[in-house]
Amino acid sequence: MPKKRTIAFALFLPVQWGIIQGLKTSPQFVEEYYSNGVYPYISMTERFLFGWLPFSFGDLLYTVLGILLIRWMWLRIKNKFKQPKRWITSSLATLSIIYFCFHLFWGFNYYRQPLHTILSLERDYTTEKLREYTTTLIQKANALHLQLTQNDSLKVVMPYSKHELRQLAIAAAKQNDDKIPLTYTQPSVKSSVYSIPLTYMGFNGYLNPLTNEAQVNYLMPSYKHPTTTSHEIGHQLGFAKENEANFIACLNSMVHENEYFRYSGYTFALRYCLAELYRREPEDTEELIDRVNYGIRLNYDEVRQFWLAYQNPMEPVFEAFYGQFLKVNNQPQGMQSYSYVVALLVNYGLEKFE
Repeated sequence: MPKKRTIAFALFLPVQWGIIQGLKTSPQFVEEYYSNGVYPYISMTERFLFGWLPFSFGDLLYTVLGILLIRWMWLRIKNKFKQPKRWITSSLATLSIIYFCFHLFWGFNYYRQPLHTILSLERDYTTEKLREYTTTLIQKANALHLQLTQNDSLKVVMPYSKHELRQLAIAAAKQNDDKIPLTYTQPSVKSSVYSIPLTYMGFNGYLNPLTNEAQVNYLMPSYKHPTTTSHEIGHQLGFAKENEANFIACLNSMVHENEYFRYSGYTFALRYCLAELYRREPEDTEELIDRVNYGIRLNYDEVRQFWLAYQNPMEPVFEAFYGQFLKVNNQPQGMQSYSYVVALLVNYGLEKFE
């Protein structure tokens, strides 16, 4: 690009950063004018453009960007990093454009109002309330499990293909428009061609913020697909924070008409509640864990064994990087911010999932 334009784009990068810092203090403005203003039209347009493709355009885009990055590094090394002003300015200009597109197409959702404010829920809850909620959740999860297996010691095996599970998740999102404060149309949910590296990195899936395509790791056990797909749909609906997308995953799956889907949702919510309760009162929680059907625990162990099989020395690096990414994007607790989903679940109440 022309030199003047390159400099202008490069100088626009710190301006963007300043705007972002301002938006962090104005969640109501973001909520009204972006998340419920222009974003629904941006996201629907992107899903209309790319959703019909049988492959992930976003994964293809990442591949091209990766190749260009490798080529850029090779040229810099080949030229011994000569003319630093030129390539540094050009690099900053490119980064500025990507940074702008990331926020315009999706990223501003990080600075919207918290989901508990949107749903008029309390932010805090007592340990007693969590214990009562978890006890009821165990009863409902056990009942669903027994209905599906007729044996409390057998794990649930999904009788659907992973493609069928994705379609069930899409159907549930459409029928829950009255509960989710944003209409889900023009679905775009796909298996990621990068599922193998995603698995080694420890990720179930991701949303491509540049194309609004929901990417699901197809290697995961089928038991995890209902909630993972629903989680990524939550991101498409504009809930950028991981904990809030997890709540949308519960909402989408726990009210589903399909009992296998509900089972995945209830046990997903139960795992979070048990973990939080154990953190608060470990001895008492051990007794509650013993009440969970052995078959449910086998499903939990199935997922645990899957991830153990792909453990590698680089996984903590990826988790640390992603934790830092969350902190930069208005989630100060990083990976630990996932526990906020428990507050949303407890204060939302189980009766609304009936």
